[in-house]
Amino acid sequence: MNSVGEACTELKREYDQCFNRWFAETFLKGERAADPCGQLFRRYQLCVQKAIKEKDIPIEGLEFMGPSKGKTENSS
Repeated sequence: MNSVGEACTELKREYDQCFNRWFAETFLKGERAADPCGQLFRRYQLCVQKAIKEKDIPIEGLEFMGPSKGKTENSS
């Protein structure tokens, strides 16, 4: 599947491959090593954010997943 921005499609493919490899070869075997694909994800995320702005896609009211989402000061 292509990305929202044509310029982001190759980054998406690279991230997907990295994540799928890590998930199958590490995570599913019970190893809890950190995801080695974080930098690729961040590059892809920035590219998508830029494409959304350039295409003037409305995103108000949408919830996004990310490291800081779902974590509040009062959560236990």
